[in-house]
Amino acid sequence: MKKEVCVKQVRDDAEEIFRLGGFYCSEAIISSVRKNIAPEMPIEMISAGSGFPIGVGRSKCMCGAVSGAVVCLGYFFGRVQPTTPTDPKSTKCMELAYELQESFRKNHKVLCCHVHVQGLDMANGEHRPQCIAFTGEMAQKTAEIIARELNLKLVYQDGTA
Repeated sequence: MKKEVCVKQVRDDAEEIFRLGGFYCSEAIISSVRKNIAPEMPIEMISAGSGFPIGVGRSKCMCGAVSGAVVCLGYFFGRVQPTTPTDPKSTKCMELAYELQESFRKNHKVLCCHVHVQGLDMANGEHRPQCIAFTGEMAQKTAEIIARELNLKLVYQDGTA
């Protein structure tokens, strides 16, 4: 794991990956977090996010960018063995996921992809600028949470901490 996290780079990479069309929002976030924070993360984690785009399998439910960000938090802070609901790892991961989705909800009112793309012609890509921005926003928030919780140094564009 890297000791320093440039949140702007995490954001920019996630946006660019999505903009280029190779990955959807959730996959782009996971890919960027892997590249910029945890290169040791199994590449299969990206595929774990492949079902979330367009609100979970095109259902337009919860925004895929939020879902991909939650997958990243689960990788770093989730549990791998069955325990109890009061397991500190479980409760901490859920607190962080709540913080993440609340930041999105605060900025955009709802998590529902359908609401955000309503009236946009998705076939013509009218949603893309908004979704690229959501991807970057969630990648950045995820990087900030990971860095804070793992005591990694946060670096911003100008090199300041």
